[in-house]
Amino acid sequence: MSSQDQLEKIKSAPGFIAALDQSGGSTPKALGLYGVTPDAWSSDEEMFDVVHAMRTRIMTSPSFNGDRILGAILFENTMDREVEGQTTASYLWDVKNVIPFLKVDKGLADEVDGAQVMNPNPGLGELLEKASAAGIFGTKMRSVIKEANAAGIKAVVDQQFEVGRQIVAAGLVPIIEPEVDIHCAEKAAAEDLLHDAIMDQLNSLGADEIVMLKLTLPEKDNLYADCVAHPNVARVVALSGGYAREEANDRLSRQNGMVASFSRALSEGLNAQQSADDFDRTLDSSLTSICRASAT
Repeated sequence: MSSQDQLEKIKSAPGFIAALDQSGGSTPKALGLYGVTPDAWSSDEEMFDVVHAMRTRIMTSPSFNGDRILGAILFENTMDREVEGQTTASYLWDVKNVIPFLKVDKGLADEVDGAQVMNPNPGLGELLEKASAAGIFGTKMRSVIKEANAAGIKAVVDQQFEVGRQIVAAGLVPIIEPEVDIHCAEKAAAEDLLHDAIMDQLNSLGADEIVMLKLTLPEKDNLYADCVAHPNVARVVALSGGYAREEANDRLSRQNGMVASFSRALSEGLNAQQSADDFDRTLDSSLTSICRASAT
C-alpha cells in the first residue's frame, strides 16, 4: 500500500491514533503505571529495553489492529528497534494495518509569555530522511500553552507551522500539537486564541500542504469544527492531557469529527504482571471505549 492509501485511511477511516511515544523523561512514570519499578533497569539502554517490551506487548496483542487503530506514534528509539523480526514501522503497517508516526521534537524550551515552544532541533532534516527511509508516514511534535497570552500562543503556533512546512517538504504529514494545559486558569480563553492562530496558519498553506492537528479537548464543544472541515487538514485528533480515560472519552464524544490520540488513557489498567488473556481483555476494553468516543 502506498502513502496515498495511508492518507486516505487517516482522512476517512474510523478509529483513533495510539500514542506510544513516551520519551526518556516520561518513560519511568509510564513504566511505573505499568507495574515496573526502577529496580528493573540499571541504565537508560536497559530502561528502553523494558519499555520496548511493554510497547511490543501492546502492538502484538490480538486486539491491537487497524480495524480500530488508524496510526501509532513512536519514539525514535522504538522506530530503530524490531517487533517480531521486522522494523517497528513495517510491522505496524504490513502486519497490523496501522500507520506509523514518529515523535520528532526535542522537548520544550523554558516558559515565555505563558507558553513553551519547542527546543531547537538542528538534526531534524536528517531525522526526517531516516524516518522516510524507515517507512514512517508522518510526525508529531508538541508545544505547551499554560496561559491565555496572545504572544505566547502566537509563538507556539508560528513555530509549529514553520517546522510543519519543513516536514511537509520532506514528504511526511506533520501532526501539529499545541497542547493547552488542562490546568490553565483561563483555558477557554486560551483555546479561543489558539483556534484563531491555527486558522490563520491553515489559511496560509498551499493546496498540497497537508497537516494534522492534535489538540487538547476544549471547554467549548466543537470549537475546532472549522479545523476539522479545513481542506488542508487530514484529521484532527485529541490528546487526553491528563484527563482520566472516562472524562477524556466523555469530552471527546461531544467533539464531532475529532478522534482520540491517547497515551496514558490508552494504557490505563495494563500491567506487566497480567496474563496474556487479562492483558488483551483490558486493552480490548480500552480500545472499545476510546473508539466509541471517537466515532462522533
